[in-house]
Formats: sequence, C-alpha cells, structure tokens
Amino acid sequence: MTGIVEWYKDLMYNRCAPKTQDWFLVSEIGPLLIILVSYVYFSISAGPRYMKDKKPYELRNLMILHNFTQVLFSSYLVYEGLMSGWLYDYSYYCQPVDYSDNPQAIRMARAVHLYYMCKLIELLDTVFFVLRKKNRQISTLHVYHHTLMPICAWIGCKFLPNGHGTLLGLINCFIHIIMYTYYMLSSIGPQMNKYLWWKKYLTTLQLIQFCIIFVHSAQLLFNGCNYPIFITFLLMLNAAIFIYMFGSFYVQNYIKNEKRKADERNMAMRNNALNNKAE
Repeated sequence: MTGIVEWYKDLMYNRCAPKTQDWFLVSEIGPLLIILVSYVYFSISAGPRYMKDKKPYELRNLMILHNFTQVLFSSYLVYEGLMSGWLYDYSYYCQPVDYSDNPQAIRMARAVHLYYMCKLIELLDTVFFVLRKKNRQISTLHVYHHTLMPICAWIGCKFLPNGHGTLLGLINCFIHIIMYTYYMLSSIGPQMNKYLWWKKYLTTLQLIQFCIIFVHSAQLLFNGCNYPIFITFLLMLNAAIFIYMFGSFYVQNYIKNEKRKADERNMAMRNNALNNKAE
C-alpha cells in the first residue's frame, strides 16, 4: 500500500507539467471525479426520479445562451490551437511535449486548460435533457462521451499540455462549432426544423474525427517520436471505442431507421394500391 501511495505522489507531483500544476481543478483528480460521479448519478438516476411527476422545464432562452457560448468558446479554441502551433510550427508526424517557458508552449497550455473547462460546462447538455424530460437522448454513448472527455482533458492539462495530443482538442472544437450551432438553432423552436436537415452529418463528422485521431496517434508507435507510449495507447483506445460507439449509433439511427421507414412507405403504397384495385 505504501508503494502505491508513493507511486501516486510521484506521478501527481513529479511527472506532471510544472506550469499547469496549480491551475484550477488540475492539481488533483479527486474534485473532477466527484463532479463526474455526481453527473452520472444525476443523469441516470436522481434527475429522472426528480422529474418523474413534474412537467418539463421550459429552458429555451437558457439553452440558446449555453449553445451560443459554446460556439464562441469552440471558435476561440480553434483559433488558439492553430496560432499556438498547428497552423505553422507543429509537426503532424511527431510533436513532443514542451515543458519549457516557451511562450508558445504556455499559450497552448492555456488553451488546453480552457478546453478542459469547456468539457465540464458541456455536462449541462445532459442536465438540460433531464430537466426537459428528454430521457431518450440520454444514451449510453452520450453519458460515456461526456464522462470520458473531461478525464482526457484533465490528463492533457496535468501531464501533456501541448504537443502531439492537442490535435484531438483542435478537431473536437471545430466539430463543436458546427454541433452547437445545430443545437442553438434547434433550441429556437420547431420553425427551424426545415433548416436542420444536416443532423446525421454531425455523427459522420464525429466518426471522421476519431478516425483521424486514431491514425495520427498510431504513427507514434513506429516513428520513434519522443511522446509517451502509454498516452498513445490511451488515445488510440479512446478513439477506437468512440469509432465503434458512434458507428453503431449511425447504423442504428440512420441506416436501419431509414430502411425501416422506406419499407413502411412501400407497404403503405402497396396497401393503397390493393385498396384502390378492390374498389
């Protein structure tokens, strides 16, 4: 037990990025785990039970503000990610972590920390679903995604606040600009539905995102890059799990559902034709 405690202390205090050690919600993982356990408990148990005998809350204005804020944050993070390295200086082949006082490295670290904060703010997506009694939208994929991403962001901020792995955040923020724009428009009201035909392409973008991250991370196993192998495996595993889960979601909700709807339309047309012929 003493060895485990010493290993934990060494990991938390000696192997972390010194510049981010004292930043908000970074030094220890305990507060983050409390937030996430509370989030999962509220999402799948306490929240639905609380809302069972209540009318759904009307949160339109709050949701519009939340989604608009996320679009602004995501846009800013895309800009910072590009300006801090990925547009000019970073290598897509191998980009080690820079723990120095280099202003560019510090700038990327601050962007990673803001990304971490955004992952926590995004937990409100599920809270809104619960309060509006949209329990169908609280899927396993949804809860898993919103629980795991803050942990990944904390690991990045604590140990790897710049370098190769930050491409995940850059791509994720770009997709979130599109995704939260969609959410913002849909929260305005049903009159916007005719402009939201592109919903299924959001899932396609999510799949493309994790395919890119898987390949981008996998090359580190072969090119001798000075980047932690354990983190590389975590990035690949995370990407593979999300590819499977988003792929299953896409097949179930778009391919199979569209086939079922097409079969129902064909059946209805055949029934109408038979009825007309009988008359």
